[in-house]
Amino acid sequence: MDYLYFAIRRLLQAVLVMFVISLIGFSIQDNLGDPLRELVGQSVSEDERQAMRERMGLNDPFLIQYGRFLGNAVQGDLGNSYFFKKPALEVIAAKFPATLELVIGATIIIITFAVPLGIYCAIRPKSWLARFVMGFSIVGISVPVFLTAIFSIYIFSVELGWMPSFGRGETSDLLGWNSGFLTVDGLVHLILPSLSLASIMMPLFIRLIRSEMMEILQMEYIRFAWAKGLFPKRIWFLHAFKNTLLPVITVGGVQVGTMLAYTILTESVFQWPGMGFLFLEAVNRVDTPLIIAYIIVVGLIFVVTNTFVDLIYTWVNPTVKLVGQKS
Repeated sequence: MDYLYFAIRRLLQAVLVMFVISLIGFSIQDNLGDPLRELVGQSVSEDERQAMRERMGLNDPFLIQYGRFLGNAVQGDLGNSYFFKKPALEVIAAKFPATLELVIGATIIIITFAVPLGIYCAIRPKSWLARFVMGFSIVGISVPVFLTAIFSIYIFSVELGWMPSFGRGETSDLLGWNSGFLTVDGLVHLILPSLSLASIMMPLFIRLIRSEMMEILQMEYIRFAWAKGLFPKRIWFLHAFKNTLLPVITVGGVQVGTMLAYTILTESVFQWPGMGFLFLEAVNRVDTPLIIAYIIVVGLIFVVTNTFVDLIYTWVNPTVKLVGQKS
């Protein structure tokens, strides 16, 4: 019953947060520029412009415009893109697979390297490799992702000629999703963008795994396991690392949404045809419905991810005191 109450509260909070995001996103449209400039150009007279503004409802009071937008948004309609002449959600959905592909590639890289390096740095904190990794992780956190992307292009594309410097490459259909994971050319094009995107998150996870595991290795039950004569690998991986996973999974779920935000920089450098690159084009074109739709979609991903992580964390860890539970 307590868990059900907690879940309902978190879902209501998620709805409230989405309402605030939609309000903020809709409020900034007047500061983005005049959308009629891109729709009709400079040759249309002022009277015709005013007539179009009336037809599009741009002269209505803010609350009326927002109420109309909110009513349509609840039905899944976030407006039509001025440039593409299509529903904004449809345009974003067409670009979402490319961004998701980039995030998946970065996630695979993070898991592949951060987990073993974090464990090693916790087990052998005074070794030269652990010191090097921890020192390098500080550099990784400090360097912006776009500089990493530009530097990787210069080294691996310009100087060495090993990797392509832009584009998504060849794709193949996978259940309606044109994926680059199924072709060699697509995978080659995915390497540098994924490495650049992972570079900002991987040092964080290395340090998190190291600190959490080092704390657990000092606990009494771990000392008792050593006293019993258990094999070191069993202690490290079964007892220590297993209990390190909960905070790592929690932070990892939140960072998935953060990576979607960082894709704007990565996709702009590599000309990757995803949501982030689409957003920058929409800003340049003052495509207001597309900009607002992007803000709401990314906000929804953040909210859903955080809510899901909270619910799963509370479900698998009963020691967490639920909101509203009496002492």
